[in-house]
Amino acid sequence: MNVMVKIGLVSVSDRASQGVYQDEGIPALLSWLQSALKTTFITEQRIIPDEQPIIEKTLCQLVDDLQCNLILTTGGTGPAIRDVTPDATLAVADRLMPGFGEQMRQISLHFVPTAILSRQVGVIRKQCLILNLPGRPKSIKETLEGVKDSQGNTIVTGIFASVPYCIDLLEGPYIETHDHIVKAFRPKNASKSNL
Repeated sequence: MNVMVKIGLVSVSDRASQGVYQDEGIPALLSWLQSALKTTFITEQRIIPDEQPIIEKTLCQLVDDLQCNLILTTGGTGPAIRDVTPDATLAVADRLMPGFGEQMRQISLHFVPTAILSRQVGVIRKQCLILNLPGRPKSIKETLEGVKDSQGNTIVTGIFASVPYCIDLLEGPYIETHDHIVKAFRPKNASKSNL
């Protein structure tokens, strides 16, 4: 039985939530997921202000009420006073997944020295993986896909390579990717292609 993958997409931005400018985060996330995933998925999308109580409430609703398997947030991860997405994410977490934040900064350091200012985190709430991504579309793609050389060979693995197996371990739906975008890594005994 194939269970539909449900992905929450949350753009955290005062100005986009007020309609001052068009949100770019959710369209970038959606476009990337459509190109990268073989597996059918549905999304729950939210554009909200940089307010910690609202971010916490939104994340809880997406996990507890709507049973999302994965939530990708975009925006609000820097050191500015209004950047509270990681704080809200940590506040609703059951467990931390520090490797995701480490890898995101490792990827971004290939492009900008200010990557060390990022406070992006990965956490688990119940059976949902929540990941804080950067706000710019180019950075979102780089973070998910990784760093590639001019021949298209991967230099630094993108974080999404580890997401499907993490969802497996949380007893969520089986997610397959298009290898030319990002190759999902699973141990041989966990891959359905080897069963």
